[in-house]
Amino acid sequence: MPLNFLFPRCRRSAFGRSNVGKSSVINSLLGAKIAKTSSTPGRTRSINFFEVRWPGKPQPELVFTDLPGYGYAKLSRSITAEWPAFIEPYLQEREALKLAIVLIDANIPAQEPDQTLIQFLRRSGRDFLVVATKADKLSGNKLRNALTGLAREHNIDTLLPYSAKTGAGRAELWREIMARVAKD
Repeated sequence: MPLNFLFPRCRRSAFGRSNVGKSSVINSLLGAKIAKTSSTPGRTRSINFFEVRWPGKPQPELVFTDLPGYGYAKLSRSITAEWPAFIEPYLQEREALKLAIVLIDANIPAQEPDQTLIQFLRRSGRDFLVVATKADKLSGNKLRNALTGLAREHNIDTLLPYSAKTGAGRAELWREIMARVAKD
């Protein structure tokens, strides 16, 4: 069964911060620009699936899923109000979903919608991993302090730093993803 791999978060009117780099992380992981990126936050407005196939294998090994973001994207409330109707059931009911990857920005303090999503995933019994994107923008002690603070605020043991720009954290994230595939 393919592994569905989820980017961002969801709960009621919050879906994952716009401009956190969801599509950029997918592109960075795959080493190809398959997910559309934009300098304007909020361009992803539906659930987008990306099949990942290895050479010589006809069936996809993984399915990456890119979900709409929340935050400061300039979208009408009528558009964003519809998102919980299809994102929450996806998170709660999709049997093939093996891992939710919650992306947070390493450069900003903990956000309530991120905490809400993490609590939602815990209540739903979903396996999840929190990844701090844009880790390249902080160095040394600043990054360590930011990660420690975010982990404490979100009440999580593991927080993986990641940079779509430099590839830092790529190997570690793939290890986490493949560990879930191996369980299947």
